[in-house]
Amino acid sequence: MYLPLVYDLAVDLGTSNTLINLSGKGVIVREPTVIARKKKSKELLAVGMEAKKMLGKNPEAIEVVQPIKGGVIADFDATAVMLKHYFEQISQHIGWLPRLLRPRVVAGIPGGLTEVEKRAVQDAALSAGARRALLVEGPLAAALGAGIEVIRPDGHLVVDIGGGTTEIAVISLSGIVVNRSLRVAGQTMDQAIVKAVRLSRGLLLGEATAEEVKINIGSAATLEKEKIFVVRGRDIGKGLPRSLKLKSAEIREVLAPIIQEITAAVADILEETPPELVGDILQHGIILCGAAGLMPGIDQVIAEATKMPVGITEAPQDAVVRGLAKLLANARLLEMVRLKRGLS
Repeated sequence: MYLPLVYDLAVDLGTSNTLINLSGKGVIVREPTVIARKKKSKELLAVGMEAKKMLGKNPEAIEVVQPIKGGVIADFDATAVMLKHYFEQISQHIGWLPRLLRPRVVAGIPGGLTEVEKRAVQDAALSAGARRALLVEGPLAAALGAGIEVIRPDGHLVVDIGGGTTEIAVISLSGIVVNRSLRVAGQTMDQAIVKAVRLSRGLLLGEATAEEVKINIGSAATLEKEKIFVVRGRDIGKGLPRSLKLKSAEIREVLAPIIQEITAAVADILEETPPELVGDILQHGIILCGAAGLMPGIDQVIAEATKMPVGITEAPQDAVVRGLAKLLANARLLEMVRLKRGLS
């Protein structure tokens, strides 16, 4: 049996979730971007879903850390430890010979990061065991993952709504012509739900519960059949546990200002786009990526606001890692699109 002497990893290091694709095997890591460790010794206790289950339930001696905030590394050590854990797990999927060598990694990053923030992502991958770490802007990777031929002189508008950031970019000729990165995305929606339920219903929820509410009954447009979801939290007045039924209509009202901010940013980008590219976008439509692209009605709301067709790519939450994997299979294209400013 043929065994490759080297192996490549595509890493979508997201605020909410981390996805890693091993060349030839597909996505083999799909975990929340969370770790749990001992507060004093920094000993790693859990990573991913196991760590996320500890959020809000940990004793004082244990800290549960979300190392990425708004698409930016907020805790370098936690990020490096998490990646190292996953890289070691992945090494079990390959033969012993390539395991002796360190992987080449290509990672997607939000637009608008400073050189220091970009360097932090690269250094975290190298500290975790990568022999080389290359960076690619997330919207470009998402476009590739959506099946767009980015090398063509055609304009495409990609809207990637993730956990910590919303990336909006017009892409043509293997580059980003106009882009905007908003620190408004899935986690902002979770926080809005927590705040609204606290103020209007007197119930204190954790963000993990708010995320469940968003996934189960969140919507951007009116549903054919409205939904109800039961949550449990702490009554602010009595300090005792209490259950509460939330309706999809009231959650939609909570999320509306956030979705409006995103749609307004999309409209602003279209105003800044050269006329020739606007014609292309009108022909191709806006491409929606990211986990929030799964929210019912969000494509409809963006289409109404921009007067343009909107399509949701297949498995939108995987678009970035899928595009990064395509780049690893195409060395020429990777060299064209990877970031080189001050980075090796």
